Amino acid sequence: MPVSYVVALDVGGTSMKGGLVTFAGEVTVFPGRDTGREAGPDSVVAGIRTYVAELAAAGSATFGMAPSGVGLAVPGIVSEAVALYAANLGWRDVPVSSFVPNGIPAVLGHDVRTGGLAESVFGAGRGVADFLFLPLGTGIAGAVVVGGEPYGGANGWGGEIGHTAVWPDGEKCACGQRGCLETYASAGALARRYAARIATTPEQSVTLAEPNNAQARSQGAVTAKEVVERAATDTAAAEVLNEAIDALAISLASYTLLLDPSMIVIGGGLGEAGAVILDPLAERLADRLSFRKPPPLRQAQLGVQAGMLGAAILGWRAAGESSWRPDLRATPTRSP
Repeated sequence: MPVSYVVALDVGGTSMKGGLVTFAGEVTVFPGRDTGREAGPDSVVAGIRTYVAELAAAGSATFGMAPSGVGLAVPGIVSEAVALYAANLGWRDVPVSSFVPNGIPAVLGHDVRTGGLAESVFGAGRGVADFLFLPLGTGIAGAVVVGGEPYGGANGWGGEIGHTAVWPDGEKCACGQRGCLETYASAGALARRYAARIATTPEQSVTLAEPNNAQARSQGAVTAKEVVERAATDTAAAEVLNEAIDALAISLASYTLLLDPSMIVIGGGLGEAGAVILDPLAERLADRLSFRKPPPLRQAQLGVQAGMLGAAILGWRAAGESSWRPDLRATPTRSP
């Protein structure tokens, strides 16, 4: 008997992850692939369309029917029907129909807001009407979840907390402003600022275990995860991490006072550090909110699957199933 399903695709700046999700909530995750952005925006769009077609063909072979819909989480400025602009992929004003084979209903969503939607439905924000989803990755963007739905603002820029200034006279940000949260607290910032610090003040890092200072400087490949791990014994790593946590506390205090969220959900690669970041962040956030209690901080639950599961929600909405809410805990993820 045929089984209804949707194609769900999470498109990042350099890679994309796809899967099939049935109405019952069975998730099949397929191998990801590069976006091929070095070949230009037209090539990226064509690559996405090809990937969606391949996923649909696999679904037809497995479930005995064409997909009911397609959901795509993409970066940049986006509406449900048009990918308006993505700096890291180069496209402008691409209609959703360009990404999917003819005849399949499809909906687009902003990558971070789509991840926030998934955390609202399936993850740490389940049952919570109003919260901030803050993935700390290569950059920082947020999903402002209000009434269970991500809020995009008047022009699709809602949630750009990474470009709010924490130190107005601080470091120059890639966006052109100064002192942005992203410049201090993203995973990319931790790695960059630590590498710069040990290059100029190597005596601060004599306690490094492995790799040693010379290796770290010559390889230039210290990751944010390594910076967090080294912070307990490495002065430079501790300073960079503390500055990141301070920046987060400043930004989240302002957010809390403006929007009074029920909780703040921390995700992304740095969010996976757990208590190492969340405990001092909670303490410093409380210190900055002198006259009220801070919202609880929670670690995101869906990890790298958030974007794809959010895209599945969009896919079912495209199919007319706006109330789709299966219990994914009862349907384990599988590979093809």
